[in-house]
Amino acid sequence: MTAVRRVDVLVVGAGPAGLATAARLAAAGAGRVEVLDRERQAGGVPRHCAHGGYGTWLHPLTGPGYARLLLDAADRAGASVRTGVTALDWAGPLSLHTVGPHGPETIEARAVVLATGARERPRAARLVPGTRPAGVYTTGELQQSVHLYRQHIGARALVVGAEDVSYAAADTLRAAGVAVVAMVTELPRAQAAPARAADTRLRHRVPLLTGTSVTELVGRGRLSGVRVRHRDGRTATLACDTVVFTGDFVPDHELARRGGLSLDPGTRGPAVDGGLRTSRPGVFAAGSVLHAVESAATAAREGAYAGRTVRDWLATGGWPDGVPLLVDPPLRWIAPNRVVPADGGRGERGPYVLRTSVVVARPVLRVSQDDRLLHTERPRTRTAVPHRTLTLAAHWTGRVDPKGGPVRVALG
Repeated sequence: MTAVRRVDVLVVGAGPAGLATAARLAAAGAGRVEVLDRERQAGGVPRHCAHGGYGTWLHPLTGPGYARLLLDAADRAGASVRTGVTALDWAGPLSLHTVGPHGPETIEARAVVLATGARERPRAARLVPGTRPAGVYTTGELQQSVHLYRQHIGARALVVGAEDVSYAAADTLRAAGVAVVAMVTELPRAQAAPARAADTRLRHRVPLLTGTSVTELVGRGRLSGVRVRHRDGRTATLACDTVVFTGDFVPDHELARRGGLSLDPGTRGPAVDGGLRTSRPGVFAAGSVLHAVESAATAAREGAYAGRTVRDWLATGGWPDGVPLLVDPPLRWIAPNRVVPADGGRGERGPYVLRTSVVVARPVLRVSQDDRLLHTERPRTRTAVPHRTLTLAAHWTGRVDPKGGPVRVALG
């Protein structure tokens, strides 16, 4: 017979969002707060990102250092963090079937927070034809192989993608003694932040092939080359024994989907309002499961804010209705994607995050409802680029009519 335990708050996922949520709740006296993670170590993606860029300007950290900082904060606050435990399915509106080192278990909670993160789509999901040789990675697989398991990678590698994570993959390859023969992207320019892209290209002299797509992997036993096609129709085979598919993140939304939670068609993660409430009362979501993928700092900030709204739920049981928040092309998605005017755009949650599908120079964001202009904002970036985050302030949400139609965000 499956054991049944009861907690006050159950957090699924021990990455930055989940650990920050647990730390905030436990410190606020929310009762028994428990975090589950299927990995053997807590910390999420940062634990195998050996590069810097985490923490603050005054206290810069590597990824593993940042993961330890978040875990220590949750431990000190009194949260229970259990690793090697997988949430299998829902046992009820606020309870989950799990399995771990001590066998199956059902955990009932007063509130559940989904912080399950995101993953890169592997080669098979991108429908890249060819043989099935060794030497094919995603960024996460590469970083774990190099930094956690100290495995030999290869001699010459091709990186598919030109986002921030792509340059992080190039850094990892170079740290492992692997030559990076090129980076390729189907888009007309790199999508990494300018300083990051320029610094890395200058330091490593990695050729960037824009307007170039991967058409086939070649090799028996071990990868021997990658066939590519340029925008003008020319083809070539790049000799390499390793290829790393980067970016193209999708939320780990299986638990949300199995629970029948509403999913946003743009982000493909759970639909949430500004308080990070999902479509099911008592279930919240935070971090990259909502928007694949933002920085660890963004995920941690959202987790801390989720802790605040979870406390409100535990105290009052209130679950307000929200107004749909939609985007017009060329915007792809926005998160959160519902507006609760009563939340008042409290800045602690941080801004909305958006993505565009095309390059737009000097972008302007316009927010309207029923042909009524609510807000106009010029993002800090001079050019909106696919796979790079745009942000939208939240202070306008108090002007939304809760009985009106959907709120729309347009990019001009």
